[in-house]
Amino acid sequence: MKFKVLGAVASAAVLSLVFSGTASAVNGTASYYNDAGYGACGTRINAATELLVAAPAALWTTPNPNNDPLCRKSIRVTHNGRTITVPIKDKCPSCASNKIDLSQPAFSRLADTSLGIISVTWQIV
Repeated sequence: MKFKVLGAVASAAVLSLVFSGTASAVNGTASYYNDAGYGACGTRINAATELLVAAPAALWTTPNPNNDPLCRKSIRVTHNGRTITVPIKDKCPSCASNKIDLSQPAFSRLADTSLGIISVTWQIV
């Protein structure tokens, strides 16, 4: 089953993370970024130095992302036996519903940044 949400097609499994409160694991991908400024949760971020994650736009449920419940959650990410848990501080408008955008230091804890994108399992916690 598929849903059209915020212009992106999101799977029922991913949407259940937000709407039902269950923390089902998602098989997806992760990339990284290193921007600085204000994140979607209204706080200053520096993705070149902080551990954080930008969640896919399809998961945000409020018009004002500063008030979104995601801003009070984290994402646990696993790749090749390594697991990290990072706070959601930003939104990834270009990410598919199963893709997350990690900060550069967070990505580096899982894999070499030269890979650019990796397969991961992740869940909102």
